[in-house]
Amino acid sequence: MFRCEGFATDSADKPLSRTTFERRDVGERDVKIDILFCGVCHSDLHQARNEWQNTIYPCLPGHEIVGRVSEVGSAVTKFKVGDLAGVGCMVGSCQNCPNCADGLEQYCDNGFVGTYNGIEKETGKVTMGGYSDAIVVDEGFTLRIPENLELAAVAPLLCAGITTYSPLRRWNVQPGQKVGIVGLGGLGHMGVKLAHAMGAHVVLFTTSPKKADDARRLGADEVIVSTDPKQMEAHATSFDFILDCVAADHDVNAYLNLLKRDGTMCQVGAPEKPLSVAAFSVIWKRRSFAGSLIGGIAETQEMLDFCAEHNITSDIEMIDINDIEAAYARMLKSDVKYRFVIDMATLKKAA
Repeated sequence: MFRCEGFATDSADKPLSRTTFERRDVGERDVKIDILFCGVCHSDLHQARNEWQNTIYPCLPGHEIVGRVSEVGSAVTKFKVGDLAGVGCMVGSCQNCPNCADGLEQYCDNGFVGTYNGIEKETGKVTMGGYSDAIVVDEGFTLRIPENLELAAVAPLLCAGITTYSPLRRWNVQPGQKVGIVGLGGLGHMGVKLAHAMGAHVVLFTTSPKKADDARRLGADEVIVSTDPKQMEAHATSFDFILDCVAADHDVNAYLNLLKRDGTMCQVGAPEKPLSVAAFSVIWKRRSFAGSLIGGIAETQEMLDFCAEHNITSDIEMIDINDIEAAYARMLKSDVKYRFVIDMATLKKAA
């Protein structure tokens, strides 16, 4: 074991603060990464505050991790010391079930091992995330980071990027299709960029007219203010695919009714309250309402390579790790364009 430093909390009502803890030594299949940047996901806040009622304390969040390899195990073949590497939402899975065999570790029948708030198979201890100076991960769950992209802005691709890329690929978004993205936040802004790069005609749905210019800058061809019935009606039965990135309570039927026959709407935003789908919203045009999690390791690597080819990264605001609680407060007010990223160099001088 070796000592690490990071920011964690011991309970739902305590702020994150500096802590020391131990990680396992590098095994034969392991990669040790010195963390340079870590993205801040809304799920970090949910877990730190135990809002999903499943948090294991101490909780040290962070699953959008990029850094440089500082040590590799004797059996590692994908990485060498000095390589850029990343870790997303998973650090393990059973590797035996049909989903794992298909490269869909995120749907592991026995549950994937979360980068934090999971139980590490190697030690039986709680997994600790990327709000720290280093991490040790099996090379099978470690990702190659393209050299041509801004490293800090790559970090959110490991959650927000793959969460939107996976359904766009699963439903075969391609040039000439009309694709809607609902919501312009951390997920939505990546959805716009990726769908645009895939050649689709991208339409952004927003409740805020003020977001129109930014949506077009990111790659949207059109912007619809979803609270305007006339704008919505003008696009009835015209969409091939809609990606819903909204995590607040909203009427999904308003968007389902915009799909063509056999069109699909995929939910990736996770509202607190159950969504209600009217039967005729899907029956009338043989439409589908689906959901998607993240992506498997192979697909996440594919996404990173796609982003490298198209020069896509997340729009970020860099923060000092001492400011993590202020960042959480701003996230609750949607006061970020569009993802916070922690400069982990600031951990050395953190209080």
